[in-house]
Amino acid sequence: RTKPKKIFKDIFDRMNLAGQAEDGKMVKSLRIAGYRGQGPVVTFIAIRLIMPFAIFAITAFYLFAVLKLQQPFLVKLSIAIAAAYIGYYMPALYIKNRITKRQKAIRRAWPDALDLLLICVEAGMGIESAFRKVSEEMAAQSPVLAEELGLTTAELSYLPERRKAYENLAERTGIDGVRAVVTSLI
Repeated sequence: RTKPKKIFKDIFDRMNLAGQAEDGKMVKSLRIAGYRGQGPVVTFIAIRLIMPFAIFAITAFYLFAVLKLQQPFLVKLSIAIAAAYIGYYMPALYIKNRITKRQKAIRRAWPDALDLLLICVEAGMGIESAFRKVSEEMAAQSPVLAEELGLTTAELSYLPERRKAYENLAERTGIDGVRAVVTSLI
């Protein structure tokens, strides 16, 4: 797990943003995007706080000092405020884009992984061994799916219920095809 950078952790602590870290929807989105642990949550919240101010300052400097537009002061200020407003949503847009790319990569590789999993199970391997083998074989084709299957293998080893490991796989990917297979496995 990655630890947040010191500056983000300091901002997080000074602004007392721990309440926002409890937002289940945001944490779930970060997990689906491939960011796990507390570090990415702290970083995301800190960047979401910093970004509007940074974008406002850059836009205001550009409008007032560089361009020297002949527009009234309120028009330039309104443009800078609109840019700051957009800056607030930029981190969420980045995460949404990352989720889309990640899910696309998983969807492309999922049929091959499922076929390989079926072959391994029919050959007599246990489900944990099959997941491990598929994870190893899929690493070159789809590192994202290989990582998820590797995590599932680890969870199958140490979680008391296999059901939870399968549900975690479905939750981490957020793909209906994976969810359907997980339901069958359960």
